[in-house]
Amino acid sequence: MSIQQIIEYLKKSKRLLLASHMRPDGDAIGALISLGIALGEYKKTVRLYNEGPIPAVYQFLPSLHLIKNTVGDITEFDTAIILDCSDLHRIGEAATEVSKIPVIINVDHHMTNNRFGNFQFVDPDASSTAEMVYRLITQMEIPINTGIAYSIYTGIMADTGSFRFANTTPEAFEISHKMVQAGADPHKVAQHVYETTSLNRIKLLHMLYESIELSPNGKMSIMTLTQNMLNATGSKLDDVNGLINYAKQIENVKLAVLLYERRRSLCIKHGSDFHVSLRSDDGVNVAAIATSFGGGGHQNAAGFDIHSKLPELKRTLFHFSKNL
Repeated sequence: MSIQQIIEYLKKSKRLLLASHMRPDGDAIGALISLGIALGEYKKTVRLYNEGPIPAVYQFLPSLHLIKNTVGDITEFDTAIILDCSDLHRIGEAATEVSKIPVIINVDHHMTNNRFGNFQFVDPDASSTAEMVYRLITQMEIPINTGIAYSIYTGIMADTGSFRFANTTPEAFEISHKMVQAGADPHKVAQHVYETTSLNRIKLLHMLYESIELSPNGKMSIMTLTQNMLNATGSKLDDVNGLINYAKQIENVKLAVLLYERRRSLCIKHGSDFHVSLRSDDGVNVAAIATSFGGGGHQNAAGFDIHSKLPELKRTLFHFSKNL
């Protein structure tokens, strides 16, 4: 479906709900805010939704206060735009209610996107959803103000790992350059996202280093984050953002895994709910692994949710190291 068809529809829509995925990263937040600001400038009534919480490192972004953690009265909206989600249910508990909105527009760059919605703007070759929002905004001829510039720049920077990952394209650099020209300060963004941390996060990181296990061939690492660790360090979900990269930086590791215990059963023998994050180099397609467990993502960054006992989950995942 062409971007022009989506634009023609958006010209007619009046009240829109914009949503991005739970446990939001910089791209989900940047895409959400930038498109929300732009459509507001286009004289649309817009509500921004994320299940949240928003990580502390992104609290500096202009118009962050526009993001709400409730969808409000669902009957008010004629359109929903779902950003950076391979599946509608990635927005969290509100998915069932949001699915009742008459028209759903799917804007995403994950290769595992299941093409949900009435309109789809899906491009796995894009560096980020923020890049795709930039295309949408410019083709609608909406001027890019400082708030939009900061949000798009931050989204691209975050999803390319500060322009280090394989999805760093010429287009990503070109758009980022334009956002700087429009008022985004790269130093300010980097200061907040990469150079500011809490003491709790440092304490948590120390415990996570102790949790790292390597496969027998040394090519796979597993880092485990439990609820006990969060409680012991006084950490919040905000402090978890980006931690998997430490496990990926180990020499010779081709596949890194972060096991995040989201909820423990009252009886330990019943296991826990885990979110499993996967990162890899170019030789390992973690999206295929995540998809086999009902998740999704990119070739080099993906994830899934699972209920399991921790030892069993580790054994299952370490099985993939045999082919590395």
